[in-house]
Amino acid sequence: MTSSTSAGTSGTTTPLNSRGRVIFASLIGTTIEFYDFYIYATAAVLVFPVLFFPTQSDANQLLSSFAVFGVAFVARPLGSILFGHFGDKVGRKATLVGSLLTMGIATFLIGVLPTAEGEAWVFWAPFMLVVLRFFQGLALGGEWSGAALLATENAPEGKRAIFGTFPQLGAPIGFILANLLFVLLSTALTPEQFLAWGWRVPFLLSAVMVIVGLYVRLKLIESASFQKVQQTGKVVKLPLGSVFANHWQRLLLGTFIMFATYVLFYFMTAFTLTYGTRASSIEQARSRAEAAGGEFTAAQEAAFVPGLGMERTDFLWMLIIGVVFFGIFTIVSGPLAERFGRRKMLLATTVGIAVFGLLWAPLFGAGTVGAMALLIIGFILMGLTFGPMAAVLPELFPANVRYTGSAVAYNVSSMIGAAPASFIAVALWQLADGSTVLVGAYLSVAAVATFIALLISRETRDNDYENNVA
Repeated sequence: MTSSTSAGTSGTTTPLNSRGRVIFASLIGTTIEFYDFYIYATAAVLVFPVLFFPTQSDANQLLSSFAVFGVAFVARPLGSILFGHFGDKVGRKATLVGSLLTMGIATFLIGVLPTAEGEAWVFWAPFMLVVLRFFQGLALGGEWSGAALLATENAPEGKRAIFGTFPQLGAPIGFILANLLFVLLSTALTPEQFLAWGWRVPFLLSAVMVIVGLYVRLKLIESASFQKVQQTGKVVKLPLGSVFANHWQRLLLGTFIMFATYVLFYFMTAFTLTYGTRASSIEQARSRAEAAGGEFTAAQEAAFVPGLGMERTDFLWMLIIGVVFFGIFTIVSGPLAERFGRRKMLLATTVGIAVFGLLWAPLFGAGTVGAMALLIIGFILMGLTFGPMAAVLPELFPANVRYTGSAVAYNVSSMIGAAPASFIAVALWQLADGSTVLVGAYLSVAAVATFIALLISRETRDNDYENNVA
Protein backbone atom coordinates (compact mmCIF):
# COMPACT_ATOMS: atom_id res chain seq x y z
CA MET A 1 0.00 0.00 0.00
CA THR A 2 1.30 3.45 -0.80
CA SER A 3 2.34 5.56 2.16
CA SER A 4 0.31 8.63 3.03
CA THR A 5 2.05 11.99 2.81
CA SER A 6 1.68 15.29 4.56
CA ALA A 7 2.95 18.69 3.65
CA GLY A 8 5.30 20.15 6.22
CA THR A 9 5.57 23.77 7.18
CA SER A 10 8.44 24.27 4.76
CA GLY A 11 6.46 22.90 1.83
CA THR A 12 8.36 19.59 1.72
CA THR A 13 6.53 16.29 1.74
CA THR A 14 7.05 14.02 4.74
CA PRO A 15 6.46 10.29 4.23
CA LEU A 16 4.10 8.76 6.72
CA ASN A 17 2.90 5.30 7.57
CA SER A 18 0.34 3.69 5.28
CA ARG A 19 -3.21 3.74 6.60
CA GLY A 20 -3.28 -0.04 6.84
CA ARG A 21 -0.10 -0.11 8.92
CA VAL A 22 -1.40 2.65 11.21
CA ILE A 23 -4.68 0.85 11.81
CA PHE A 24 -3.05 -2.53 12.39
CA ALA A 25 -0.22 -1.25 14.60
CA SER A 26 -2.51 0.83 16.82
CA LEU A 27 -5.08 -1.97 17.03
CA ILE A 28 -2.76 -4.91 17.69
CA GLY A 29 -0.80 -3.07 20.36
CA THR A 30 -3.81 -2.12 22.44
CA THR A 31 -5.37 -5.55 21.82
CA ILE A 32 -2.30 -7.18 23.37
CA GLU A 33 -2.17 -4.70 26.21
CA PHE A 34 -5.86 -5.10 27.07
CA TYR A 35 -5.71 -8.89 26.62
CA ASP A 36 -2.91 -8.99 29.19
CA PHE A 37 -4.84 -6.67 31.48
CA TYR A 38 -8.11 -8.61 31.18
CA ILE A 39 -6.63 -12.02 31.84
CA TYR A 40 -5.42 -10.62 35.14
CA ALA A 41 -8.85 -9.10 35.86
CA THR A 42 -10.57 -12.43 35.14
CA ALA A 43 -8.06 -14.40 37.20
CA ALA A 44 -8.45 -11.86 40.04
CA VAL A 45 -12.09 -12.91 40.30
CA LEU A 46 -11.85 -16.62 39.49
CA VAL A 47 -8.60 -18.00 40.95
CA PHE A 48 -6.29 -15.45 42.62
CA PRO A 49 -8.35 -15.09 45.83
CA VAL A 50 -7.83 -18.79 46.61
CA LEU A 51 -4.30 -19.20 45.20
CA PHE A 52 -2.62 -16.10 46.63
CA PHE A 53 -4.69 -15.33 49.75
CA PRO A 54 -5.58 -18.80 51.11
CA THR A 55 -5.45 -17.88 54.81
CA GLN A 56 -8.07 -15.09 54.60
CA SER A 57 -11.85 -15.23 54.83
CA ASP A 58 -13.93 -15.54 51.68
CA ALA A 59 -14.83 -11.83 51.55
CA ASN A 60 -11.30 -10.68 52.41
CA GLN A 61 -9.83 -12.96 49.74
CA LEU A 62 -11.90 -11.18 47.12
CA LEU A 63 -11.10 -7.73 48.50
CA SER A 64 -7.37 -8.52 48.66
CA SER A 65 -7.42 -9.75 45.08
CA PHE A 66 -9.16 -6.57 43.94
CA ALA A 67 -6.68 -4.48 45.94
CA VAL A 68 -3.82 -6.04 43.97
CA PHE A 69 -5.88 -5.49 40.82
CA GLY A 70 -5.98 -1.81 41.77
CA VAL A 71 -2.19 -1.56 42.13
CA ALA A 72 -1.91 -1.28 38.36
CA PHE A 73 -4.08 1.81 38.37
CA VAL A 74 -1.77 3.47 40.87
CA ALA A 75 1.14 2.61 38.56
CA ARG A 76 -0.56 3.88 35.43
CA PRO A 77 -0.08 7.61 36.12
CA LEU A 78 3.62 6.90 36.78
CA GLY A 79 3.76 5.04 33.47
CA SER A 80 2.11 7.97 31.74
CA ILE A 81 4.80 10.30 33.11
CA LEU A 82 7.66 7.96 32.21
CA PHE A 83 6.54 6.94 28.74
CA GLY A 84 4.99 10.34 28.07
CA HIS A 85 8.34 12.00 28.77
CA PHE A 86 10.13 9.87 26.20
CA GLY A 87 7.21 9.98 23.77
CA ASP A 88 7.43 13.78 23.66
CA LYS A 89 11.26 13.91 23.66
CA VAL A 90 12.41 10.86 21.68
CA GLY A 91 9.31 10.00 19.65
CA ARG A 92 6.19 7.87 19.56
CA LYS A 93 7.70 4.78 17.90
CA ALA A 94 10.41 3.88 20.44
CA THR A 95 8.07 4.53 23.34
CA LEU A 96 5.37 2.25 21.92
CA VAL A 97 7.90 -0.58 21.57
CA GLY A 98 9.06 -0.09 25.17
CA SER A 99 5.57 -0.14 26.63
CA LEU A 100 4.66 -3.32 24.77
CA LEU A 101 7.82 -5.11 25.94
CA THR A 102 7.21 -4.12 29.55
CA MET A 103 3.65 -5.40 29.53
CA GLY A 104 4.58 -8.63 27.76
CA ILE A 105 7.42 -9.54 30.13
CA ALA A 106 5.37 -8.75 33.27
CA THR A 107 2.41 -10.81 32.04
CA PHE A 108 4.57 -13.80 31.11
CA LEU A 109 6.22 -13.79 34.55
CA ILE A 110 2.81 -13.82 36.27
CA GLY A 111 2.20 -17.04 34.34
CA VAL A 112 5.19 -18.74 36.01
CA LEU A 113 4.74 -17.22 39.47
CA PRO A 114 4.58 -19.60 42.47
CA THR A 115 1.33 -19.48 44.43
CA ALA A 116 0.98 -19.07 48.21
CA GLU A 117 1.37 -22.76 48.98
CA GLY A 118 3.33 -23.49 52.12
CA GLU A 119 4.57 -21.12 54.77
CA ALA A 120 7.51 -19.85 52.70
CA TRP A 121 5.33 -18.42 49.93
CA VAL A 122 2.44 -16.96 51.95
CA PHE A 123 4.17 -13.56 51.88
CA TRP A 124 6.44 -13.73 48.82
CA ALA A 125 3.90 -14.99 46.28
CA PRO A 126 1.43 -12.09 46.84
CA PHE A 127 4.36 -9.64 47.03
CA MET A 128 5.73 -10.70 43.64
CA LEU A 129 2.19 -10.59 42.21
CA VAL A 130 1.93 -6.97 43.38
CA VAL A 131 5.29 -6.09 41.77
CA LEU A 132 4.40 -7.64 38.42
CA ARG A 133 0.95 -6.08 38.52
CA PHE A 134 2.67 -2.73 39.07
CA PHE A 135 4.72 -3.19 35.91
CA GLN A 136 1.59 -4.14 33.98
CA GLY A 137 0.06 -0.84 35.04
CA LEU A 138 3.26 1.06 34.24
CA ALA A 139 3.19 -0.31 30.69
CA LEU A 140 -0.49 0.37 30.07
CA GLY A 141 0.08 3.89 31.35
CA GLY A 142 2.28 4.55 28.35
CA GLU A 143 0.64 2.32 25.77
CA TRP A 144 -2.75 3.92 25.32
CA SER A 145 -1.61 7.47 24.60
CA GLY A 146 1.05 6.31 22.16
CA ALA A 147 -1.44 4.18 20.26
CA ALA A 148 -3.97 7.03 20.22
CA LEU A 149 -1.36 9.43 18.83
CA LEU A 150 -0.21 6.85 16.27
CA ALA A 151 -3.78 6.67 14.96
CA THR A 152 -4.82 10.33 15.16
CA GLU A 153 -1.54 11.92 14.06
CA ASN A 154 -1.64 9.78 10.92
CA ALA A 155 -5.36 10.27 10.25
CA PRO A 156 -6.70 12.02 7.11
CA GLU A 157 -8.29 15.42 7.66
CA GLY A 158 -11.73 15.20 9.24
CA LYS A 159 -11.28 11.57 10.29
CA ARG A 160 -9.35 11.76 13.55
CA ALA A 161 -12.24 10.42 15.63
CA ILE A 162 -12.77 7.58 13.15
CA PHE A 163 -9.09 6.58 13.14
CA GLY A 164 -9.02 7.03 16.91
CA THR A 165 -11.55 4.23 17.34
CA PHE A 166 -9.03 1.63 16.12
CA PRO A 167 -6.79 1.66 19.21
CA GLN A 168 -9.99 1.76 21.28
CA LEU A 169 -11.12 -1.46 19.59
CA GLY A 170 -8.22 -3.19 21.30
CA ALA A 171 -10.23 -3.11 24.53
CA PRO A 172 -13.21 -5.23 23.38
CA ILE A 173 -11.06 -7.48 21.18
CA GLY A 174 -8.58 -8.10 24.00
CA PHE A 175 -11.45 -8.81 26.37
CA ILE A 176 -13.07 -11.31 24.01
CA LEU A 177 -9.77 -13.14 23.36
CA ALA A 178 -8.95 -13.33 27.06
CA ASN A 179 -12.37 -14.56 28.14
CA LEU A 180 -12.79 -17.00 25.25
CA LEU A 181 -9.55 -18.59 26.34
CA PHE A 182 -10.72 -18.79 29.95
CA VAL A 183 -14.03 -20.32 28.80
CA LEU A 184 -12.25 -22.94 26.70
CA LEU A 185 -9.91 -23.83 29.55
CA SER A 186 -12.76 -23.97 32.06
CA THR A 187 -14.65 -26.32 29.71
CA ALA A 188 -11.70 -28.55 28.86
CA LEU A 189 -10.24 -28.85 32.37
CA THR A 190 -11.58 -29.97 35.70
CA PRO A 191 -11.78 -27.29 38.45
CA GLU A 192 -8.72 -28.89 40.09
CA GLN A 193 -6.70 -28.77 36.85
CA PHE A 194 -7.73 -25.17 36.19
CA LEU A 195 -6.61 -24.11 39.68
CA ALA A 196 -3.41 -26.17 39.46
CA TRP A 197 -2.09 -24.93 36.11
CA GLY A 198 -4.84 -24.04 33.62
CA TRP A 199 -5.05 -20.38 34.73
CA ARG A 200 -1.38 -19.92 33.71
CA VAL A 201 -1.95 -20.66 30.02
CA PRO A 202 -3.45 -17.26 29.01
CA PHE A 203 -0.54 -15.45 30.66
CA LEU A 204 2.09 -17.58 28.91
CA LEU A 205 0.41 -17.27 25.50
CA SER A 206 0.75 -13.49 25.61
CA ALA A 207 4.43 -13.90 24.64
CA VAL A 208 3.39 -14.99 21.13
CA MET A 209 1.16 -11.94 20.69
CA VAL A 210 3.89 -9.59 21.91
CA ILE A 211 6.30 -10.88 19.23
CA VAL A 212 3.75 -10.10 16.52
CA GLY A 213 3.08 -6.65 17.97
CA LEU A 214 6.78 -5.81 18.17
CA TYR A 215 7.34 -6.85 14.54
CA VAL A 216 4.62 -4.47 13.35
CA ARG A 217 5.66 -1.55 15.53
CA LEU A 218 9.34 -1.73 14.61
CA LYS A 219 8.33 -1.01 11.01
CA LEU A 220 6.59 2.25 11.87
CA ILE A 221 7.76 5.68 10.73
CA GLU A 222 7.60 8.63 13.14
CA SER A 223 4.47 10.80 12.81
CA ALA A 224 4.57 14.10 10.91
CA SER A 225 3.38 16.00 14.00
CA PHE A 226 6.39 14.91 16.03
CA GLN A 227 8.74 15.41 13.09
CA LYS A 228 7.54 19.04 12.96
CA VAL A 229 8.18 19.43 16.67
CA GLN A 230 11.77 18.28 16.09
CA GLN A 231 12.28 20.35 12.92
CA THR A 232 11.06 23.56 14.56
CA GLY A 233 13.13 23.01 17.72
CA LYS A 234 10.02 22.86 19.92
CA VAL A 235 10.93 19.68 21.83
CA VAL A 236 10.24 20.40 25.51
CA LYS A 237 12.92 19.50 28.03
CA LEU A 238 10.44 18.55 30.74
CA PRO A 239 7.02 17.77 29.18
CA LEU A 240 5.36 17.07 32.53
CA GLY A 241 6.43 20.43 33.91
CA SER A 242 5.11 22.19 30.82
CA VAL A 243 1.76 20.39 31.06
CA PHE A 244 1.27 21.35 34.71
CA ALA A 245 2.50 24.92 34.22
CA ASN A 246 0.70 25.78 30.99
CA HIS A 247 -2.11 23.28 30.46
CA TRP A 248 -3.32 22.26 33.93
CA GLN A 249 -6.92 23.28 33.18
CA ARG A 250 -7.01 20.97 30.14
CA LEU A 251 -5.41 18.22 32.19
CA LEU A 252 -8.10 18.54 34.86
CA LEU A 253 -10.90 18.61 32.29
CA GLY A 254 -9.50 15.59 30.44
CA THR A 255 -9.28 13.63 33.69
CA PHE A 256 -12.93 14.17 34.55
CA ILE A 257 -14.16 13.81 30.96
CA MET A 258 -12.80 10.24 31.18
CA PHE A 259 -14.01 9.58 34.76
CA ALA A 260 -17.46 8.06 34.12
CA THR A 261 -16.04 5.96 31.28
CA TYR A 262 -13.60 4.31 33.67
CA VAL A 263 -16.15 3.65 36.41
CA LEU A 264 -18.51 2.10 33.86
CA PHE A 265 -15.66 0.15 32.25
CA TYR A 266 -14.61 -1.71 35.38
CA PHE A 267 -18.10 -2.11 36.79
CA MET A 268 -19.05 -3.84 33.54
CA THR A 269 -16.00 -6.10 33.33
CA ALA A 270 -14.85 -6.88 36.86
CA PHE A 271 -17.82 -6.34 39.18
CA THR A 272 -20.47 -7.92 36.95
CA LEU A 273 -18.39 -11.11 36.75
CA THR A 274 -18.04 -11.13 40.54
CA TYR A 275 -21.73 -10.55 41.18
CA GLY A 276 -22.92 -12.82 38.39
CA THR A 277 -20.92 -15.87 39.51
CA ARG A 278 -21.29 -15.35 43.25
CA ALA A 279 -23.47 -17.97 44.97
CA SER A 280 -27.09 -16.83 45.36
CA SER A 281 -27.52 -18.53 48.74
CA ILE A 282 -25.47 -20.01 51.56
CA GLU A 283 -26.69 -23.44 50.49
CA GLN A 284 -25.34 -22.96 46.99
CA ALA A 285 -22.04 -21.59 48.37
CA ARG A 286 -21.71 -24.62 50.63
CA SER A 287 -22.50 -26.98 47.76
CA ARG A 288 -19.90 -25.35 45.51
CA ALA A 289 -17.24 -25.53 48.22
CA GLU A 290 -17.91 -29.24 48.79
CA ALA A 291 -17.85 -29.96 45.05
CA ALA A 292 -14.40 -28.33 44.87
CA GLY A 293 -13.15 -30.52 47.72
CA GLY A 294 -13.23 -27.79 50.38
CA GLU A 295 -15.63 -26.61 53.04
CA PHE A 296 -17.73 -23.52 53.65
CA THR A 297 -16.58 -22.28 57.04
CA ALA A 298 -18.54 -20.45 59.71
CA ALA A 299 -16.49 -17.32 59.05
CA GLN A 300 -17.35 -17.47 55.35
CA GLU A 301 -21.02 -17.96 56.20
CA ALA A 302 -21.00 -14.93 58.51
CA ALA A 303 -19.46 -12.74 55.78
CA PHE A 304 -21.56 -14.16 52.93
CA VAL A 305 -23.14 -11.72 50.47
CA PRO A 306 -25.38 -13.23 47.74
CA GLY A 307 -24.98 -12.79 43.97
CA LEU A 308 -26.79 -14.21 40.95
CA GLY A 309 -25.41 -17.71 41.45
CA MET A 310 -24.65 -18.36 37.76
CA GLU A 311 -22.04 -20.80 36.59
CA ARG A 312 -18.73 -19.18 35.64
CA THR A 313 -18.72 -20.38 32.03
CA ASP A 314 -22.33 -19.28 31.44
CA PHE A 315 -21.68 -15.77 32.70
CA LEU A 316 -18.44 -15.47 30.74
CA TRP A 317 -20.40 -16.23 27.56
CA MET A 318 -22.88 -13.51 28.50
CA LEU A 319 -20.00 -11.08 29.02
CA ILE A 320 -18.52 -11.98 25.65
CA ILE A 321 -21.88 -11.30 23.95
CA GLY A 322 -22.06 -7.95 25.72
CA VAL A 323 -18.54 -7.02 24.67
CA VAL A 324 -19.44 -7.65 21.02
CA PHE A 325 -21.82 -4.69 21.38
CA PHE A 326 -18.94 -2.77 22.99
CA GLY A 327 -16.86 -3.31 19.84
CA ILE A 328 -19.68 -2.47 17.42
CA PHE A 329 -20.56 0.80 19.14
CA THR A 330 -16.90 1.76 19.50
CA ILE A 331 -16.79 1.76 15.69
CA VAL A 332 -20.13 3.59 15.48
CA SER A 333 -18.88 6.32 17.84
CA GLY A 334 -16.23 7.59 15.40
CA PRO A 335 -18.56 8.82 12.62
CA LEU A 336 -20.99 10.18 15.25
CA ALA A 337 -18.20 12.19 16.90
CA GLU A 338 -17.17 13.60 13.51
CA ARG A 339 -20.71 14.53 12.51
CA PHE A 340 -22.05 15.99 15.77
CA GLY A 341 -18.80 16.93 17.48
CA ARG A 342 -17.08 15.18 20.36
CA ARG A 343 -18.66 17.32 23.09
CA LYS A 344 -22.32 16.99 22.05
CA MET A 345 -22.03 13.27 21.47
CA LEU A 346 -20.35 12.64 24.83
CA LEU A 347 -22.84 14.83 26.69
CA ALA A 348 -25.71 12.71 25.36
CA THR A 349 -23.90 9.46 26.15
CA THR A 350 -23.08 10.60 29.69
CA VAL A 351 -26.76 11.31 30.35
CA GLY A 352 -27.39 7.74 29.21
CA ILE A 353 -24.80 6.43 31.70
CA ALA A 354 -26.45 8.36 34.56
CA VAL A 355 -29.86 6.87 33.73
CA PHE A 356 -28.32 3.42 33.32
CA GLY A 357 -26.92 3.64 36.85
CA LEU A 358 -30.46 4.06 38.18
CA LEU A 359 -31.57 0.96 36.25
CA TRP A 360 -28.65 -1.17 37.47
CA ALA A 361 -30.37 -2.88 40.42
CA PRO A 362 -33.76 -3.45 38.69
CA LEU A 363 -32.04 -5.07 35.70
CA PHE A 364 -29.86 -7.33 37.85
CA GLY A 365 -32.94 -8.18 39.89
CA ALA A 366 -34.72 -9.51 36.79
CA GLY A 367 -32.70 -12.72 36.63
CA THR A 368 -30.74 -13.97 33.63
CA VAL A 369 -32.73 -11.96 31.06
CA GLY A 370 -32.27 -8.78 33.07
CA ALA A 371 -28.56 -9.45 33.51
CA MET A 372 -28.13 -9.95 29.76
CA ALA A 373 -30.01 -6.71 29.08
CA LEU A 374 -27.81 -4.91 31.61
CA LEU A 375 -24.66 -6.19 29.90
CA ILE A 376 -25.83 -5.21 26.41
CA ILE A 377 -27.00 -1.72 27.41
CA GLY A 378 -23.92 -1.09 29.53
CA PHE A 379 -21.50 -2.16 26.82
CA ILE A 380 -23.32 -0.12 24.17
CA LEU A 381 -22.82 2.94 26.35
CA MET A 382 -19.24 1.85 26.94
CA GLY A 383 -18.52 1.82 23.21
CA LEU A 384 -20.12 5.22 22.68
CA THR A 385 -18.18 6.89 25.50
CA PHE A 386 -14.84 5.08 25.10
CA GLY A 387 -14.57 5.26 21.30
CA PRO A 388 -14.07 9.06 20.90
CA MET A 389 -11.57 9.37 23.78
CA ALA A 390 -8.54 8.60 21.59
CA ALA A 391 -9.38 11.78 19.67
CA VAL A 392 -10.74 13.96 22.50
CA LEU A 393 -7.89 13.71 25.02
CA PRO A 394 -4.99 14.23 22.54
CA GLU A 395 -6.86 17.14 20.92
CA LEU A 396 -6.73 19.00 24.23
CA PHE A 397 -2.92 19.39 24.05
CA PRO A 398 -0.33 20.81 21.62
CA ALA A 399 1.89 18.34 19.75
CA ASN A 400 5.06 18.84 21.81
CA VAL A 401 3.36 17.80 25.08
CA ARG A 402 0.51 15.77 23.58
CA TYR A 403 1.82 12.35 24.62
CA THR A 404 2.36 13.42 28.23
CA GLY A 405 -0.82 15.49 28.54
CA SER A 406 -3.21 12.92 27.14
CA ALA A 407 -1.47 10.03 28.94
CA VAL A 408 -1.56 11.73 32.34
CA ALA A 409 -5.22 12.76 31.95
CA TYR A 410 -6.19 9.25 30.84
CA ASN A 411 -4.29 7.50 33.60
CA VAL A 412 -5.00 9.83 36.51
CA SER A 413 -8.63 9.24 35.59
CA SER A 414 -7.94 5.51 35.78
CA MET A 415 -6.50 5.98 39.27
CA ILE A 416 -9.51 7.85 40.64
CA GLY A 417 -12.14 6.15 38.48
CA ALA A 418 -11.12 2.57 37.78
CA ALA A 419 -8.68 1.71 40.59
CA PRO A 420 -11.23 1.99 43.40
CA ALA A 421 -14.26 1.07 41.26
CA SER A 422 -14.31 -2.67 41.90
CA PHE A 423 -13.33 -2.23 45.56
CA ILE A 424 -16.06 0.40 46.07
CA ALA A 425 -18.59 -1.78 44.23
CA VAL A 426 -17.89 -4.77 46.47
CA ALA A 427 -18.07 -2.59 49.58
CA LEU A 428 -21.40 -1.02 48.50
CA TRP A 429 -22.73 -4.45 47.57
CA GLN A 430 -21.89 -5.74 51.06
CA LEU A 431 -23.29 -2.61 52.70
CA ALA A 432 -26.62 -3.14 50.92
CA ASP A 433 -26.75 -6.83 51.96
CA GLY A 434 -26.54 -8.16 48.42
CA SER A 435 -28.44 -5.44 46.59
CA THR A 436 -26.65 -3.56 43.81
CA VAL A 437 -28.71 -0.36 44.14
CA LEU A 438 -25.82 1.58 45.72
CA VAL A 439 -23.44 0.32 43.01
CA GLY A 440 -25.69 1.81 40.34
CA ALA A 441 -26.04 5.05 42.31
CA TYR A 442 -22.25 5.41 42.39
CA LEU A 443 -22.13 5.05 38.60
CA SER A 444 -24.75 7.80 38.25
CA VAL A 445 -22.73 10.12 40.49
CA ALA A 446 -19.63 9.49 38.34
CA ALA A 447 -21.68 10.39 35.25
CA VAL A 448 -22.72 13.69 36.83
CA ALA A 449 -19.06 14.59 37.45
CA THR A 450 -18.19 13.86 33.81
CA PHE A 451 -21.23 15.79 32.54
CA ILE A 452 -20.06 18.89 34.41
CA ALA A 453 -16.55 18.58 32.94
CA LEU A 454 -18.00 18.30 29.43
CA LEU A 455 -20.19 21.35 29.97
CA ILE A 456 -17.12 23.41 30.95
CA SER A 457 -14.97 22.11 28.05
CA ARG A 458 -14.94 23.32 24.43
CA GLU A 459 -15.39 21.39 21.19
CA THR A 460 -12.02 20.11 19.87
CA ARG A 461 -13.07 18.69 16.48
CA ASP A 462 -11.80 21.65 14.43
CA ASN A 463 -8.47 22.14 16.25
CA ASP A 464 -5.36 22.53 14.01
CA TYR A 465 -3.97 19.20 15.19
CA GLU A 466 -0.78 18.88 13.16
CA ASN A 467 0.48 22.47 13.45
CA ASN A 468 -0.60 23.03 17.07
CA VAL A 469 2.74 23.38 18.89
CA ALA A 470 3.06 25.40 22.09
